[in-house]
Amino acid sequence: MRKSFLSIFTLLVPFLTFAQEMSIDEQIEAKFKPFAAAVSGVVFYPISIAGKDVPIVIIVLLAGALFFTLYFKFANIRLMRVAFHATNGKYDKIDHHSVDVAAGDPTPGGDVFESPQAEGVVGEVTHFQALTAALSATVGLGNIAGVAVAIALGGPGATIWMILAGFLGMSTKLVEATLGVKYREVGADGKIYGGPMYYLRKGLKEKNLGGLGKVLAFMFAVFVVGGSFGGGNMFQANQAAAQFKLLFGLDSGFIFGVVMAILVAIVIIGGIKRIGQVTEKVVPFMGIMYVGAALVIIGMNLGTVPEAMSQIWAGAFDDNSLLGGILGVMIVGFQRAAFSNEAGVGSASIAHAAVKTRFPASEGIVASIGPFVDTVVICTMSALVIIIMNIKSNLFDYANLDEGSNVIMNGTGAHLGGVDLTSVAFDAAIPNFSVLLTIAVILFAFSTMLSWSYYGIQGWKYLFGKGKVADISYKILFLFFVIVGASSSLNSVIDFSDAMIFAMVFPNVIGLFLLMPKVKLELNRYLSAIGYNKEK
Repeated sequence: MRKSFLSIFTLLVPFLTFAQEMSIDEQIEAKFKPFAAAVSGVVFYPISIAGKDVPIVIIVLLAGALFFTLYFKFANIRLMRVAFHATNGKYDKIDHHSVDVAAGDPTPGGDVFESPQAEGVVGEVTHFQALTAALSATVGLGNIAGVAVAIALGGPGATIWMILAGFLGMSTKLVEATLGVKYREVGADGKIYGGPMYYLRKGLKEKNLGGLGKVLAFMFAVFVVGGSFGGGNMFQANQAAAQFKLLFGLDSGFIFGVVMAILVAIVIIGGIKRIGQVTEKVVPFMGIMYVGAALVIIGMNLGTVPEAMSQIWAGAFDDNSLLGGILGVMIVGFQRAAFSNEAGVGSASIAHAAVKTRFPASEGIVASIGPFVDTVVICTMSALVIIIMNIKSNLFDYANLDEGSNVIMNGTGAHLGGVDLTSVAFDAAIPNFSVLLTIAVILFAFSTMLSWSYYGIQGWKYLFGKGKVADISYKILFLFFVIVGASSSLNSVIDFSDAMIFAMVFPNVIGLFLLMPKVKLELNRYLSAIGYNKEK
């Protein structure tokens, strides 16, 4: 063990030295910028709708979510109660046991408790742990930063479009998580390997599209590895370090990055089981802390709530709000790697694939809760606080942005980014709230990195094999990028990696459309097993 740590440290020393030299950052930025711009240009290629440029990837996500909602007869709303019951374990007895007659059973055909555990029950985490692991990747800095910019760009009415996107995304999550469990693989050591790489390859082979499936699976694996290093790692570390430096007046984020890398290493070495154990504690805590603070502010300003709701509704359908709701909320949110619910990206199905179940649809239904919590609840709380405090304190004018999409604050003329704007809004209501916000940002960033490390390593092992060398090499690279992200500003590298996250949409959504009949069969099988029609 000591030799392993010494080897890792020896490999990291030269990289850590480079991470401190900003001139290296500038050189990388200059050389990488044209390449990043070219990739982003392809992934975010726009088409004109009603005179406005909308990236085709956003159209694919929204159209897919709407189609799945209709195809599954609004399962996102209809099965919400089932989803919460499944998450808290109500159906585990049915899900984890068969009703086959056990040898020597004195009451054959009787109580399920006397039956053997079903052979099909495999997995490493519970429904709740899988959900929190997936949520930890989506509930993050975008809930704080992305919402602020979206509201500033599109006005209060953008909130309506944000909520709609959340509800539609629930249907997409149901489809991809169900497929993630259905086509997962179990290693000799009991570890689970799942996600789009597997359901694209195996599922499309069943439809006599094996060649297409292999190509799409390979593409997705490459994209998820790139995305894990950028939007799922460097951006998170960079923003957490920026908030930390702002609070304590520090110049360098290098030490912060080293500490963050050590904490991440302690967790990810244990794999999805350890990640699930940590996220089931961290995600509820940070969610309750952040939403709780928002509710306190709303409660302190109840007299302003009617006006805020009026602005949200009145502004929901004007041109500027539509631009903010779709472009601001969806682009800023999705691209910032956390504000989005990642429905259609396919990444969350990797975490959900590790659940202990024999009914794939059970986890698909549980997964549908993700966009509801992430977008409908937490992001809406951020939006309400910003709108209410802007009414009360006149912090900024909507759509009053500089060229870099930073908000120009009234009175001071300061140019603030998303995290700063949210901090100002909360500070206006609760003095020195920025301290708690810093804690929230660090926790959000930390939990996002945990889950994205798991997503990335699954893609890495799909490409390079499931041995120890592949495992260790990926984790070393991931920890290195935590430090680089915290101590530098490689904007083009991060933009490139974010583009790779959105590139995951194209192979994934193709697979979802082709395999959705399989999901319908699994859904009906699970609902029949739990007696859903009888419950109704």
